[in-house]
Amino acid sequence: MKIFCRHIAAILSSAACAMATAAAPEPTRLPAPPRAAQPPAITDAAARAAIKPIKPKKIVLVGDSTTQVGSGWGGAFCADHVTSFVACVNLARGGRGTFDYRAEGSWQVALNEMKAPGVAPVYVLIQFGHNDQPGKPGRSTDLYSEYPDNLRHYVADVRAAGAIPVLVTPLTRRSFKQGSLQDDLEPWAETVRKVANELHVPLVDLHATSVAAVQAMGARAAIDLAETPPPADVLAAAEAGTTIGAPKTAAAASAPTTEILETPQAHPTVVFDYTHLGPKGAALFARQVTVGLARAVPDLRRDLIP
Repeated sequence: MKIFCRHIAAILSSAACAMATAAAPEPTRLPAPPRAAQPPAITDAAARAAIKPIKPKKIVLVGDSTTQVGSGWGGAFCADHVTSFVACVNLARGGRGTFDYRAEGSWQVALNEMKAPGVAPVYVLIQFGHNDQPGKPGRSTDLYSEYPDNLRHYVADVRAAGAIPVLVTPLTRRSFKQGSLQDDLEPWAETVRKVANELHVPLVDLHATSVAAVQAMGARAAIDLAETPPPADVLAAAEAGTTIGAPKTAAAASAPTTEILETPQAHPTVVFDYTHLGPKGAALFARQVTVGLARAVPDLRRDLIP
């Protein structure tokens, strides 16, 4: 009887499978997708004809040793913060103020650079103040008369040359007393701000951003922004929150600070002080200028690398 039941179950199972197979529809065969059309080959002549002229811009830097190559932020700015579509020309010179930069002919060189054909627009960043302060014969200017008048003259000349002036407030010095930054350049920075507002000139307030950064890092960390390490006693004083003067080398004493000695191959005078910049300081403040310039001149944003 058991064998008979198993036989009947096998027959019923086979019948069910057969019915299910018969009821299942044939799978739908979808047509193969059409092959994408291959783009026509571009000839060398067509590719050359499609090249569009570039529209290069130029940035000219004008100022003193805190902007110039080697001891200022300008070298790092031109090297690291502009695209290849911007010509960046650093014409800042150490030891100069708003009077002697013009008197010696450096300003005429800058004007010639602004008028050179082939690039437009040209932006001229102008930063003076350190050497306009009192006590520098042949360079010092009066804070309330000659200094702002000189800045106005520079702005007028830039506009007459068809370029766009941008005023930059002077970079802070890094002198401390009991942990507090001693800011002797704020009056000069404020004068720059007033002239920029008066003449509707874009402003990069480097003084404000550099003061904030240096005060936040303190005397010891600010030491590392200098051109060269200080003597041990200078370092120890900075660690206690107060900066002291550092002696200059014999070579440095024989030439004005940051000037170039006349040798078979030029060698800049490198000294430790609280004004000029080594690579770390140049990188920090070049970034600050870049951020400030992008805000002040929106048309330059796509050409600046933060």
